Amino acid sequence: MAKAKKSSEDDDLLRAALDDFQACEDAESTNRESALNDITFSRLGEQWPADVAKQRQVEGRPCLTINKLPTFIRQVVNDARQNKPSIKVHAADSGADPATAELINGLIRNIEYTSNADTAYDTGAECAVTGGFGYWRVSMDYAYDDAFDMDLLIKRVSNPFSIYGDPNSREADSSDWDKAFVVDQLSKAQFESQWGDKAQVDWDDESWSAMAGTSWRDGDYVTIAEWWTREEVERPIVQLSDGSVHDMEDMQSEQMQFLLSTGQIQVVRERKAKSCKVTQRFMSGAEILETREWPGRYIPIVPVYGDEFDVEGKRFLRSLVHNGIDSQRMYNYWRTNATELVALAPKVPFIGPKNAFNSDQDKWNTANTKSHPYMEYDGQVPPQRQPMDTGAAAGSLQEAMNANDDIKATIGLFDASLGARSNETSGRAIMARQREGDVSTFHFVDNKNRAIRHTGRILIDLIPKVYTGERMIRIIGEDGTQEAKPINQQYPQTDPKTGQPVVDEQGQAIMAMHDLTAGKYDLTVTTGPSFTSRREEAAASMTEMVRAFPAAAPIIMPELAKQLDWPGADKIADKMEEMASGQVPPELQKQMQEMQAQMQKLAQENQQLKQDQSTKIAEIQADQQIQMLKVQSEEKIAAAKIQSQQQVEFYKAQTQAAIAAAKPKPNGQSAQG
Repeated sequence: MAKAKKSSEDDDLLRAALDDFQACEDAESTNRESALNDITFSRLGEQWPADVAKQRQVEGRPCLTINKLPTFIRQVVNDARQNKPSIKVHAADSGADPATAELINGLIRNIEYTSNADTAYDTGAECAVTGGFGYWRVSMDYAYDDAFDMDLLIKRVSNPFSIYGDPNSREADSSDWDKAFVVDQLSKAQFESQWGDKAQVDWDDESWSAMAGTSWRDGDYVTIAEWWTREEVERPIVQLSDGSVHDMEDMQSEQMQFLLSTGQIQVVRERKAKSCKVTQRFMSGAEILETREWPGRYIPIVPVYGDEFDVEGKRFLRSLVHNGIDSQRMYNYWRTNATELVALAPKVPFIGPKNAFNSDQDKWNTANTKSHPYMEYDGQVPPQRQPMDTGAAAGSLQEAMNANDDIKATIGLFDASLGARSNETSGRAIMARQREGDVSTFHFVDNKNRAIRHTGRILIDLIPKVYTGERMIRIIGEDGTQEAKPINQQYPQTDPKTGQPVVDEQGQAIMAMHDLTAGKYDLTVTTGPSFTSRREEAAASMTEMVRAFPAAAPIIMPELAKQLDWPGADKIADKMEEMASGQVPPELQKQMQEMQAQMQKLAQENQQLKQDQSTKIAEIQADQQIQMLKVQSEEKIAAAKIQSQQQVEFYKAQTQAAIAAAKPKPNGQSAQG
């Protein structure tokens, strides 16, 4: 087959690629070998040396593998899954807008959601815990098949051995990578559909095959190398009279030229700034297939490291289980030995006189493998079994227990962290032991967070360059709510509570714009439980606070309603907030008006009833007063009659006494006598 002609430039690039690949492969050979051994040992259960396992199989001896390492791996990996890292973008200078920063937060969450970034993060973390390193990558693709807008994606790397990183990297997150390779295999049909006749080129360098460990063209598959390079370049920048900074290329636009010519802006100063140019090349073993310019300043491959340390300028990466391999081997050996000893204990040989086994010889020969109802013997003394030695089996079990403790000690996870019962008796002691285990393995979780932080920097760098022009994008809130937002264009500003446009004093709508190219933004990564878990915990705490302080219920209830997992809980919370602030929703205003009308009608009816009752009460009171006066008059008349009668009787008595005193005395006595 004829070879394709290559230019001298392609030859130089191929030689440079070969040198870079050689350097990457040499630097990572030790780490890749260690990772492969750790993965096959812990995950595939290949824990016995091949020659030992084969010899024991020939001898019919047991060869047990009781793999305890996946439990430790799952404990660390699932703990990292429970504590979801989240990227928080913040405005970093005066040109940045906090509202735009919040929009970028929602955009990043949408990128993570649409590209299943959780899977990429979890796969990278699990590879780091199991083998010492893992990866994921950031890529671009069209938002829709029939669209020209691009979207960013976070893709997982299921095979970490396909990545070759920069051996000269010194940063903990490898943000300083200047070269990287991604080796992948494509079917011949896929290759031809993407690069056409270039698939027919022969391979002219055998060193590639030797380094990759396989032939570049094997059967129905073709190996492709994705070569990433980054170089430092200088670009002229200018500062304008309005304080803005632009590239010299941007100043050539018609708008800028018009502003300069009319004197509206002036160039204050200019200088050369350092920048990075990233190039992506697809290559076979013989030629450069395709070259692409990457818009960002970072190579979009994010490594996740396990246990990392540096020795004499060389980076070593180790897994969680690396130091527990020998203890696991010992555990398998001693458990196998104990099993073998206990199984062979009832099969100790018989001891008897010579020729004592001649009778029933066939039964005696199978006495340790079959059960016979009886066996005959010759001689006076019957054969006897040797006494069973239980010491060796007990010693093997003790050594197995010691090996089990060694596994936990070397890995750093103990029974309390694994959810098993331990010698701790109090809850505080159990929590202390759990924290001890979490601290000993926290560097795996922290390295994942560091990788996600670097991912956020890559996204912040790419977003202004990918999401250009006027378009609508979907953003996702922290609580999972989705919303469409315009970018790079003006739109009427709306009130977040009412949804109504915000107007100025003249009644004109206030315009806003999310300009992704303006200002600088930075980010932080927070780690903790998922939003759902935190919401449930917050709801429980708020409920307890309302029970303890009922007077705080009007303040707490709107926030409590937001945390409840009810259909329409957010709407209920908004209405409660409006009521707490004195604002009444329109539907409640109508109900309140109807209730007020009904209350006024009832008040009128009540007033009329009161008037009617007052009239009746007045009549009753008048009758009562007349009756009282009548009674009082009758009582006064009766009293006057009695008093007059008494006076009459008194005067009558006085008169009778006076008459009696005036009558003459008998015997001529005078009145004096």
